[in-house]
Amino acid sequence: MNYKLISLEGLNSTLKNRFERDGFLSLKDLPHPSTLKDMIKATERIIEAIQKNQKIVLIGDYDVDGVVSTTIMKMFFDDIGVGLKTIIPNRFRDGYGLSPKIIDKIKDYDLIITVDNGISALEASILAKKLNIELIITDHHIVPNKLPTAHSIINQKQSDCNFPYDEICGAQIAWYLISSLKIALKCKVDTKVYLSLVSIAIIADVMPLIHINRAMVLSGLNLLSNSSLPSIKALKEHLNRDNFKGDDIGFQIAPLINSAGRMQDASYGVDFLLSSNIYQAKESLSKLLEFNEERKEIEATITKEAISQSSSDDDVIIVYGENWHEGVVGIVASRVSNHFSKPAIILSKEGDRLKGSGRSYGECDLFDIVNQSKELLLGFGGHKMAVGLSLDIDNFNIFKENLQKSFNSKNYKIDNIDKDIIGEIKLDLIDNTIIDILNQFEPYGNENSRPKFISYGVEVSHSDKMGKNKEHLKMIVNQGNSYLNAIKFRCEDEVMVGEKIDIIYTINENHFRGETTIQLLIEKIEICPL
Repeated sequence: MNYKLISLEGLNSTLKNRFERDGFLSLKDLPHPSTLKDMIKATERIIEAIQKNQKIVLIGDYDVDGVVSTTIMKMFFDDIGVGLKTIIPNRFRDGYGLSPKIIDKIKDYDLIITVDNGISALEASILAKKLNIELIITDHHIVPNKLPTAHSIINQKQSDCNFPYDEICGAQIAWYLISSLKIALKCKVDTKVYLSLVSIAIIADVMPLIHINRAMVLSGLNLLSNSSLPSIKALKEHLNRDNFKGDDIGFQIAPLINSAGRMQDASYGVDFLLSSNIYQAKESLSKLLEFNEERKEIEATITKEAISQSSSDDDVIIVYGENWHEGVVGIVASRVSNHFSKPAIILSKEGDRLKGSGRSYGECDLFDIVNQSKELLLGFGGHKMAVGLSLDIDNFNIFKENLQKSFNSKNYKIDNIDKDIIGEIKLDLIDNTIIDILNQFEPYGNENSRPKFISYGVEVSHSDKMGKNKEHLKMIVNQGNSYLNAIKFRCEDEVMVGEKIDIIYTINENHFRGETTIQLLIEKIEICPL
């Protein structure tokens, strides 16, 4: 399809329209903590536990959102001089969230607080009650029909909750609980500083970057850039950054923190963020870098295997492999989904059991599709865009068949039009002026996607492979007298100097050795016919 030529004025207007409903909010527009159902109740119970010197344990989650939620709660309790034990369940040994296995480890505690999990912990909540352990749940995931037994449940998705924004992450809920405790305790802790870490969670958990989410991220990024935390100083040095943008979080920092929980144990991520000095931070960071390199290698291998096993005829891709690494199947599902432009579920086979993750694509509500066959599953949870599940291998074929039927019954509109492409631009339009316009609408992400552009018939004046395994394509492209650097990551194709190509790309600033240049991040290349 041919896209309309867009002007700078048209680009500015298109991006501005994304904020037509909520406008550009700031921290002064944040709702009060008390608008969250059970917030006051939970706050009073925690203060009671503090005053009575009761034993409090925090249960987090192994993704970035859970790691950040755990970290900021621990920071706050340290700041007010109150002991708090933190546990993040191990993905491989304990499974997800608050489970009976975890309850067995904390029988002598008086109060459990969950962050970024707990809304589905029905069995564990019953066991906790039998042991006379009170439970406060803070979560942001879909609320099931039957709620756990708990003293209080803070989750903005509850139908009788007055909080005005539905899509916020677990770390935001944890931050609101901290803010509520600060107000009630009348302490002088500056809770705003925790937004530096909360901004990482908001981006990593793919929250919509509009309304209060954008306000919190903008403030958080500014605080990150000026942070005195040893962990952030170590990241600045490693990434050679003086300040951070949203893309730095999404593509560099979040995968690093996530790698700990994916490859071994998320506690390494918490330890890194809580580093008390720069030496400890650098040591912890080197461990995360090792995890991340290992993750990349395993992920690349499994992605190739999964794509080779997949059938492009299926509406929902679903494949499994023997002992595929459970920690990376979610990322692989995302890669496979993007490759086929279809929802994808990737499962690891261990014995007679399959366990893994799915990622949606386009309009498909993957949670709804899978939920229609939940009687075939041993475990299941998630939301519209991502799911986790397990099943017996004997049920795989019927489950796969049911997925296709469920997908087709919804009559999803299938089109290959990329809604993020703003339009066609000529390369001579790409200069500091367009960068200034794009920077106004940072940070980019969910519901405020980084604008993509298309340029037709640009000429390749330089082409070379780069990277450890020569897996990336680096080019110089030109149109008339305008020459720009361009890079396509994970590109197996060869592009020859002198060829004319059509390209779909985003525009970014590349900071290298103190110099800033404009470069195109290529998503798709089509070689023009001679």
